Amino acid sequence: MRQPEDQAAAQQRFLSLFLRSEREIFRYVAALVPNVADAEDIVQQTALSLWEKFDTYDANQPFTPWACRFALNKTRQWLERRQRWQALLENGLGEELTRRREDLRPELENRLRHLEGCLNKLPEQQRSIIEGYYYRRESIEKLAADSGRTVAAAYKTVQRIRQALQSCIEHAGNGVTQ
Repeated sequence: MRQPEDQAAAQQRFLSLFLRSEREIFRYVAALVPNVADAEDIVQQTALSLWEKFDTYDANQPFTPWACRFALNKTRQWLERRQRWQALLENGLGEELTRRREDLRPELENRLRHLEGCLNKLPEQQRSIIEGYYYRRESIEKLAADSGRTVAAAYKTVQRIRQALQSCIEHAGNGVTQ
């Protein structure tokens, strides 16, 4: 295991090499996949793998070809996952999912109506926390700071509110009012 100062030096060296090669790695990946966003994701995954294996890098060899081999492996993995997904879709998974969604639609719409009613029953502060977390996608840290709680307490609060909402929805679905 690297010492902290060795770790910092290795990290600095890695970043310097990677940043100089990143465009070339991206061009390499972009030539293999049709979508720029997918290529960017693959390059990010490649960077993580490169850092994990950086202690095996031979500094006497050029960095970019070494990195491109990792990128090729990550691209192959991405293509295999995509092909498996496409095979599932071609074998009727998409139609099956659509059919099941249609079958479940009345139940889901009913549960959504109950959820809205249950949200309206929450005290304002609890509703604000849930709306912040789920609708506005605020971080738990921000919610904790806004509500004067610790992060752990904010997580626990979200968990308790979710449990209360689930119970309310279940009771509403059974015709029980709270």
